[in-house]
Amino acid sequence: MAQVVLATHNPHKVEEFAAIVAATRPDLTVIGYDGPEPVEDGVTFAENALIKARAAAAHTGLPALADDSGVCVDVLGGAPGVFSAYWAGHRKDAVANLDLLLDQLSDIDDPHRTAQFVSTIALVIPGASTAGGAVEHVVEGVWPGRLARAAAGAGGFGYDPIFIPDDQPGGAQRTAGEFSAAEKNEASHRARAFTALVPLLGAL
Repeated sequence: MAQVVLATHNPHKVEEFAAIVAATRPDLTVIGYDGPEPVEDGVTFAENALIKARAAAAHTGLPALADDSGVCVDVLGGAPGVFSAYWAGHRKDAVANLDLLLDQLSDIDDPHRTAQFVSTIALVIPGASTAGGAVEHVVEGVWPGRLARAAAGAGGFGYDPIFIPDDQPGGAQRTAGEFSAAEKNEASHRARAFTALVPLLGAL
């Protein structure tokens, strides 16, 4: 069975990616990455995703996927964006990040609470080019919505409990934290990015 390494130490992301991949490529096994974490010094999602995928491919010799994602709030000019995981500091404290963002928007009413979850996925296939170098691809998925005033739901991770996706069935106003794992894996920014990635996985 073909393998692809997911360049993350976040078990939630490995689980989510494995479920998304299984829906379209059940013959492809997603394995977690146990190598050193590179410094993510890019200023865009694409730059950081490529940094991580290149490091994982070089360390394992396997094709590597890396996701760099975050929440982009319109009234904050697209922030937290690439700094989503570190919004409240380098501890990567998800609760502190979420609380800080809610506090920053405490005086902002709808319709000015619009936001998007963005996922950029890089695929690096070592030795696949005609010259023997790596082949690299980058795709993006965007999940539009807005921010709730308070967290709701125990599902998902990160900013899921305060993100209300647009276009929910029956006009529902649930947060992504209230979605089932199956619902999220069907609609999320990662699922949308992965849809764009599927044709590129034929090379694996």
